[in-house]
Amino acid sequence: MTDRTLRVGLTQWHATRDLAANTATAVKMVRECAAAGADLVLLPENGLMLGTNTEMREAALAVEAPEIAGLRQAAEESGTVVVLGGFKRRGPDGIRNTALVIDARGEMAGGYDKIHLFDARIGNQSFEASGVEAPGDRPVLLRVGGTVVGLTICYDVRFPELYRKLAQAGAEVLLVPAAFTQRTGEAHWEVLLRARAIENAAYVVASATVRGQGHDADDAFPTYGHALAVGPWGAVLADLGEQAAAWHVVDLDLTEVAACRQALPVLSGVKSDVYGVPPEIIETDPKEGT
Repeated sequence: MTDRTLRVGLTQWHATRDLAANTATAVKMVRECAAAGADLVLLPENGLMLGTNTEMREAALAVEAPEIAGLRQAAEESGTVVVLGGFKRRGPDGIRNTALVIDARGEMAGGYDKIHLFDARIGNQSFEASGVEAPGDRPVLLRVGGTVVGLTICYDVRFPELYRKLAQAGAEVLLVPAAFTQRTGEAHWEVLLRARAIENAAYVVASATVRGQGHDADDAFPTYGHALAVGPWGAVLADLGEQAAAWHVVDLDLTEVAACRQALPVLSGVKSDVYGVPPEIIETDPKEGT
């Protein structure tokens, strides 16, 4: 990593209910991305285990779990920062969906607890994340060398005020690890990620899980894949499509962030004092006879 370049490992795989197999894939991705020069490797949300609410609740891991130890060892041996983009973390206060940060020495540096939980009904399937985990209560920034990185998870991407807060606090790169559903992904995934990049003049990196292929796929729900990296002007820099196991190291030139923010100074143009005032309502009389 140079002063103004961050190399990020974008990852994607078909996450199943097999915790051991998924962890082995995660470790392999960390090692391969690091060998290709990644300063930071981003793993997807629920990449270690993707099942039903009941299954994921039962499979929640403590930070002392051997699976986490394996990722810590891979980070240490590879000399790279790893963000486990979201796993069901079992702690003294219950279960949280946590993006765990492991530093290049293999130490747990901290984490972000997902603020916006996915309580939604998509098609005929109900997603009740709040039945599994409790929400986080604060935004989190990560510093990697000279770069400030904002941590978010999946459904957070629908709440632009969180990303604006992170960008105003100095984030030049925004991470969005995800297990986006197939239906919402087809309609919204790329446009949401590009919007978060454009409106904050920031890089967005979004690792993802992807659905299984064929009639033998036994996913609790199909996920969209298409792990993306987006530049601060909104261009897609990498798209992993529907590959069952893939990674790509993306070079993020941070001078591009500065150039975009100079050209379009959206962060300095926020009128927070105006937003604190209730909107004016203009009444009109209905047309006679209606």
